Amino acid sequence: MYHKLYHNNKWVLFIMLTCLVSSLPLYAGDFSIAKPKDIALSPIQNSYRDKICLNGIWNFKKDSANQGESQQWYNGLNHFRQIAVPGSWNEQFTDMRDYMAWGWYETETYIPRSWKNDKIYIRVNDATYAAKIWVNGKAVGEHEGCHVPFAFELNNYINWEASNRITIKVENILKPERVPTGEVPGSAFGNFPNANYDFFPYAGLNRSVELYSVPSVASIHDITVRPDFEGTTGFMNVEIEQKGALSSGKIIVEGFGKKIEKSVSFTEGKAKTKVDIPDVHLWSPETPDLYDVTVQLSQNGKVVDSYTLKTGVRTVGVTENEILLNGKPVFLNGFGKHEDFPINGRGSAYPVMVKDFELMKWTGANSFRTTHYPYDEEYYHMADREGIMVIGETPAVGLYFAGDSVQLSKRQKTCKQYIQEMIYRDKNHPSIIMWCVANEPSDKATLGFSVMRKTKEEKERMKNMFAESFSLAKSLDPTRLVMYVGVMMGPKEWFELTDVIAINRYYGWYTAPGDAETGGYVVGKEIDKLHKQFKKPCMITEFGADTYPGCHDEQAEMFSEEYQVEFIKAYLDVADERPYVTGMHVWNFADFKTSQAIFRFGGFNYKGVFTRDRKPKMAAHYLRERWMNSNQNK
Repeated sequence: MYHKLYHNNKWVLFIMLTCLVSSLPLYAGDFSIAKPKDIALSPIQNSYRDKICLNGIWNFKKDSANQGESQQWYNGLNHFRQIAVPGSWNEQFTDMRDYMAWGWYETETYIPRSWKNDKIYIRVNDATYAAKIWVNGKAVGEHEGCHVPFAFELNNYINWEASNRITIKVENILKPERVPTGEVPGSAFGNFPNANYDFFPYAGLNRSVELYSVPSVASIHDITVRPDFEGTTGFMNVEIEQKGALSSGKIIVEGFGKKIEKSVSFTEGKAKTKVDIPDVHLWSPETPDLYDVTVQLSQNGKVVDSYTLKTGVRTVGVTENEILLNGKPVFLNGFGKHEDFPINGRGSAYPVMVKDFELMKWTGANSFRTTHYPYDEEYYHMADREGIMVIGETPAVGLYFAGDSVQLSKRQKTCKQYIQEMIYRDKNHPSIIMWCVANEPSDKATLGFSVMRKTKEEKERMKNMFAESFSLAKSLDPTRLVMYVGVMMGPKEWFELTDVIAINRYYGWYTAPGDAETGGYVVGKEIDKLHKQFKKPCMITEFGADTYPGCHDEQAEMFSEEYQVEFIKAYLDVADERPYVTGMHVWNFADFKTSQAIFRFGGFNYKGVFTRDRKPKMAAHYLRERWMNSNQNK
């Protein structure tokens, strides 16, 4: 009897498992994982390559129950609404401001007949936070991570002479194992949505989506230009990777009346050479001179692929007291800022970008940090042309090295992925002088936890884990400085890893509130100790005071425009008195959206010297007067 029951139950179990397996999507194992190197070169148009921008109005459907895959929404959305791409869904819809779960995007496009013999790719320049892509109902690939592009080849999925449906599923669920972190128990922010950082966690397709073609016989996959100079002669050390097996190619450097050509040979798909540039024009804020660097691949004497990028010749270094650009001391006046604007959210808005550069130059700023993530690549192109120095930063904000080991391992892997994606994409921009691997990392479980005693071994383990990011960045790009930004009460010993001491400080605001004079005094004493201990140039990368636009008082008081000026003046005076302070970045360039919190009136951080719609506060006028006078006196 027992044997019979067991036998029957076994078959029931088998039937149940068979039904379960047959109900699972057949595509589940077919998703490719995005490769960081595939986004090294941005799509361009020339005689060998083409691209199509898919920006515009897409179909969109909310999927709060995460049932879209099981119901095969990738075969076509119904009961959808319209959404703009690029743009954050949180700002576009009246019912989705705080929505962070699943959403589906869909559009249709034709692929030109002329592309039929090419390799065809899709490039998504930002899907925050995780995305899956289908083309014509077939699973293509997936990517996890925000503010960075990813790309996939599409040749096996395309309908020729017919419309092609592109479907992208996106979610931005806040999790402790993600970077940046969210839903962290004991977080200092206590906000909603519960991000472990102080800016709004905008979701969706926030940057362009593009299709592009490259030659199928062989294509240029990556170009790395590492510049240097000696006297009046410039050098470009150029490394090239191809997808293909061609043996010959050429590098052409053009600019300022010169055209220098040099042949290269490939071994196992790679080539490297050094190009000498006589009477070189160096890139700097005063003379942002750029050269065209063209790489060509040839077969039997015929060019089959060509790629041109603009870059500059300049060097970056440090002494004990100074950051050096082209061997000369440079002081970084500028801002931390955000990609943030009404209605667009974090979506790319090029008129806003142009306005921001105009306003930065109007104040006399010469630099900014991409707080707290890589920006749309157009920012770097603009900075190259305008002579604005940039600190490129990964999304590692709110990072911590304690707690759950599985979550920690996932964060470590993601941080390394971000460093690769950021450097592969942005390495040829002369405007970028430093990489920042993290903002305000902590050796505590969260910034909100009370100080916990840690053994010497635990402290060393955390530092070694953090050091992996520096080692990776230096190995990928030995030509730039590498830093992180330290938080108040953060582990000082981690500054041993950096080229520049960079700190965020708010004495006179979060501590000693309303007393800017004491705040300046305290930050001065602290930075004296840091420099004495580490003997490296120092920056204050964030300092500022929330200021409600139009709030005034006859005596400077917190939240008034007068107090913001007093606060900024106190900190700038500290820098002027210390020769080893080599940069001051005001927090923030413009007011920006945050999650809701008791300390964030209306869900905004009001530390901007410009309002969110770019109207100047008193502090912007003060900075213009001070920085422009400083520039004229140099």
